[in-house]
Amino acid sequence: MAHYPQETFLNVKLAPGSFLEKKRHTASVASLKQQLGFLKSTGRYEAFKLKWLPVYDEPPAIWPIGSWLFWDSDIGKWLEGACYFLHTDYDAEVDAAVQELTDMLSNAQHDDGYLNLHYSIVEPTSNRFTNIRDFCELYNAGHLLEGALAHEHYYKNDKLLGPMIRYVDLMIKTFGPGEDQLHAYPGHPEIEIALLRLYERTQDKRHFELAKYFITERGNPKGVDGRHYYDWEADKRGDDPNARPYFYPERTPSNWYYSASVPLVEMQSVEGHSVRPMYLLTAVADMVRMDPTSTSDFQKAIVRLWEDMVSTKMYVTGGIGAMPQYEGFGIPYFLPQGTDEGGSYAETCAAIGIMMMVDRVLQYDLDGSFTDIMELAFYNAVLTAISTDGRKYTYINQLASSNANPADRSEWFRCCCCPPNIMRTLAIIGGYFYSQPASTEVGAKHVAVHLYSSSTLEFTASDHPSKLTQTTNWPWGGDIDFKLETSSKAVSVSLRIPQWTSDWSIEPVPPLKEVTKGYITLPAEYLAANPTFTLKIKLDVRMLASHPFVNTDIIAVARGPIIYCVEDFDNPWVDDHFKSLQLDPDARVTERGVKDPSTAEEYVSLDVHRGASLLPIKSLKAEPSIPWRTLTKAAADTQLIEELHLVPYYFRSNRGGKGMARTGIRRWIR
Repeated sequence: MAHYPQETFLNVKLAPGSFLEKKRHTASVASLKQQLGFLKSTGRYEAFKLKWLPVYDEPPAIWPIGSWLFWDSDIGKWLEGACYFLHTDYDAEVDAAVQELTDMLSNAQHDDGYLNLHYSIVEPTSNRFTNIRDFCELYNAGHLLEGALAHEHYYKNDKLLGPMIRYVDLMIKTFGPGEDQLHAYPGHPEIEIALLRLYERTQDKRHFELAKYFITERGNPKGVDGRHYYDWEADKRGDDPNARPYFYPERTPSNWYYSASVPLVEMQSVEGHSVRPMYLLTAVADMVRMDPTSTSDFQKAIVRLWEDMVSTKMYVTGGIGAMPQYEGFGIPYFLPQGTDEGGSYAETCAAIGIMMMVDRVLQYDLDGSFTDIMELAFYNAVLTAISTDGRKYTYINQLASSNANPADRSEWFRCCCCPPNIMRTLAIIGGYFYSQPASTEVGAKHVAVHLYSSSTLEFTASDHPSKLTQTTNWPWGGDIDFKLETSSKAVSVSLRIPQWTSDWSIEPVPPLKEVTKGYITLPAEYLAANPTFTLKIKLDVRMLASHPFVNTDIIAVARGPIIYCVEDFDNPWVDDHFKSLQLDPDARVTERGVKDPSTAEEYVSLDVHRGASLLPIKSLKAEPSIPWRTLTKAAADTQLIEELHLVPYYFRSNRGGKGMARTGIRRWIR
């Protein structure tokens, strides 16, 4: 059985006052109700009453997608997150809203099980399933189904899950390899994730088989009448081949935008819209876990596509997606930092997708190279997307601001996929800390610790209630004190040793210090003798460079899992978004513990002493080039900055200022 974080978070108690407990608490008391207010004020909340709203008369802002097309998924994600928080932070208003939404969804369902806003109000129901590629019926259904699974888990009834299973029954009749079925698969993956989770709950093999069909049929070049399904479907609709959707990078067909240019097992690199392959690979990894014997080619594809993404298409923050037009991947090593440098997008939902995918991979492959990236993405590309007060968000997470796109936040978005996504992620964050890999020994229990945060895991070992507690100041401090409480003598624990640390130790010293794929395993004998032990991980300040093929000679600064940036609030002299700033990678850097007076956020800031300067850009003129010696002389004989102040990237845009921030800084040639 899977150990999905959507269920296991209830076995993890976050220590009050700890870094991540405070983040989760803020999402519970601030974000949840604030988002409910926006669902109501924008018309989403009552949309399933199926009455005409003025927004339906508006022309699509991103043709051909109307701004209401994803409202089903907004409701599904909010419902899901709300149910998670109700387990631990009951709120009568939230409870009432969940139950009212449940009734509205149930009443909006068609007699045959169909449930979708657009094709119930805006377009005739007879048009349903005619644009699987673009109109996201199955994506919306997936989020509603995940919301229903969370609802059933909390309320212990099928008032929402029952209707959604009826919808799934309709899908089973509609999609598949049969002559009377559509050989289709969703333009935006998500239903596959939900179906596999549903299968774990129901053990109905049909749910697994439908998810597997969607995954394996995807990208089939001869799906219908010898043609790719999306091309066949477009012709059947009578689409104008010269009418290019706004988000297409080229004329139709752009099936690679949907991660559907070829079957997944043949795909050599991640492509297209960055959220889609992450959600797809999340489902693929879950399918591999469930059916390892017949999915070896998919397991290889996961590794191949992951390595391509991490090594050629990922930002230092763990963000992915360089191309704003289609919110997706660019060519290998194309990683501009901001709009005026050629792009940068790094959508929040894509980074959350990384976390989801890695969680599934770790269920069958305990590999710290995946976990390191999950941690990187969470603390930087995900956590930056919500303000410290839980009331403002970012959709795009560029690494450098510009006049066109300053570093700022918004309370809501026209397409608001990200706010409820990060809310539901923080609701279950404890579920990402630990897993319990299967043990080959009868009665043995193996606990793997993936993320470090003050918390207690409650589990059962040899039918004995047990606890594993970690106490730490992570991510600011590297000492993690553990305490194992169990009467079982057969519990082993694996601890992740981050690849980026220069030194680590365990006290008392274990018999073996062998690290296998990024984890050290403490055997049951050691833990029986040493139920309390300490892992010490050195949190160095590190200067990071991009791959040479990125062709940007810049330096990023990190400490532990945290990536840092410069911001005008701490460096008020800036007037060019730090474009002319230079940083010596050998500069002296000191650390300061800070409690920000305006936000009460506690963090470690970094100060660079006499190791940064401003390149005199106005004295340099390209005609069309600049002599190398002229440039190096100008870079060396320049205005020295006595102290340059850096803050965690996730903390940017929380204190006001001019909206100027930058992560990668030009390397100073001294």
